[in-house]
Amino acid sequence: MKQLQKTIFPLILALILVLSTGMTVLAAGEGNIDGGGGGMGSGTRTDVWHSQDGVRVTVVTTSGGVASTPFDLTNSSIPNATINFGHVCKLQYTSGASLSPGGSYTCSRPATPLPRIISGTSSKASIEAIRRYFCSEYTAQLVASKAGIAFEELVSGSYKLVIEPIAYFTHGGRNYAMTATEAALYNQMSGGALRSKLPSLTHQNLPLSIFLETPDLGYPAWGGTTSGRVSDAEILSALGIGIVTYKEVPAAELEATDYTYRVDTDVITSITLTSSREVNPDNPASVTFHINGRSYTVNNIVMPAGGSQVVWAKWHTPMEPTVLTIQASVSGASTAKTSFTARIVSLEENLPPDPMATDVNPHFSLPSLPSNPQKTSASWSVWSARWKPVWVWVSTGHKSSCSAGCGKNHGHYEDHGYYVFTSTGYSASLSGSMEIHPDDIVPTAQGDNMKSGYGIKEAATARFSANAPLSHYAPAQTGVSYFPEFSYKDYWRLLSCSGGMNAVFAFKANEFSTYNRNVHFTPVWFPDGTSYTVYTYIIDAWTPSGMLSVNVNDSVQIQGSLFDDWYSKRE
Repeated sequence: MKQLQKTIFPLILALILVLSTGMTVLAAGEGNIDGGGGGMGSGTRTDVWHSQDGVRVTVVTTSGGVASTPFDLTNSSIPNATINFGHVCKLQYTSGASLSPGGSYTCSRPATPLPRIISGTSSKASIEAIRRYFCSEYTAQLVASKAGIAFEELVSGSYKLVIEPIAYFTHGGRNYAMTATEAALYNQMSGGALRSKLPSLTHQNLPLSIFLETPDLGYPAWGGTTSGRVSDAEILSALGIGIVTYKEVPAAELEATDYTYRVDTDVITSITLTSSREVNPDNPASVTFHINGRSYTVNNIVMPAGGSQVVWAKWHTPMEPTVLTIQASVSGASTAKTSFTARIVSLEENLPPDPMATDVNPHFSLPSLPSNPQKTSASWSVWSARWKPVWVWVSTGHKSSCSAGCGKNHGHYEDHGYYVFTSTGYSASLSGSMEIHPDDIVPTAQGDNMKSGYGIKEAATARFSANAPLSHYAPAQTGVSYFPEFSYKDYWRLLSCSGGMNAVFAFKANEFSTYNRNVHFTPVWFPDGTSYTVYTYIIDAWTPSGMLSVNVNDSVQIQGSLFDDWYSKRE
């Protein structure tokens, strides 16, 4: 069994809701994590960062030799015309490679979105999300495929991954893609022009988003500032690099990894089996998941030689928050991980406070809508095998009883056939829509125009479809709404769910409502002439390939406040 030892260090942590992506975790890091950063300026029209980031991944040998062509991953749609300097890694620049134009830019968007890499003004990097992503079996399989290296060889202990943060930004009115190292080299070549325009990005949050806590591959641990500007020399020597190491570890250490699930939810836990030999119906593989006192067994697993098969258990999480150890017993094939910890959490812990008529917020400005990672489709497949007979005549020669000159061909037919493997593909998709409106008892609402201080109602719909048996999926079950008065963080409302393939999510009864209405109260101080936009994250639609999720939002228009509806009649 292999463990991914992580030396990746993301930027400042945000106190945000971290939601599982459903990736199978290969192993946990050893806590060799650090990071830093600071505030970001707003930029200008010609020099600005649009919060787009990614990573450059390079497979290297344990001695630092480059073993694959570096490749870039990002969640964003980056035009091919983006100015870039080719796919060159930090080790190659350190060895003397020069900065030169790279032609048409290419990058890949992973099926499971990357976590936030570089913190911005409103979107912060999460150390937990980065740990889970880069130490997952999914990422190892992805890297093996992109690098053209067999998965078993990649995790054999002979290789490491070099991870470099990438920022996509506009400088001088032109779009660029640069790693931290490339930004430092470009700044030197331009006589400091880049740092003079985008210092908080290129010489602070980009290089400080990932660095080493302990020395490796000839690069030192970073012991300098974690919240201020750094120099070109500091970037080139020590910053903008993280390393994932594959190494042998005692089996007991593998229990350090966790998943995060919600309470009282149908979920799917999956692992991927591999085999260098054919696994057929004569000697099939099997997996038994041991979860919370119950066992879930999958038998008759087959796959061709060198193939892989995702295997899963669909189960229901406990009603109360807890921590579970999940074990997978595997027979007849191999897997990268057989034990991990699942953290079961409740989202009923951050309800908005009681809105008061005396509340004020004179310095309020409209925040940007969140953009949580969303995955709206998934695909997986299941191998089956059937026997293809090939009848061959086997001659046994003449018998002793044969007379001289016997012309018979003695023998028999034998079946020298083989198994033919067929992969049956399945897929699932999730889409969402949302409407908010003034509550039915708001006396002065006109359509979606209302006065602040009154309640709004919500109906968010999650449409889930799949071409697979019910045991392969669980439709969306969780919706969480966030509000502009709290900058879409700190407080949220967990919505009720109707269930089913077209689930409808709505506010639960508000404990601060005199009439026990299913509403959220807009703050009485919310500015006139402003859209009040509610953001909802719909999650917990599970498949063998992970969790599907979707972002939705809708608005009402605020004009006036409920105080305008109060009057005093004097005779």
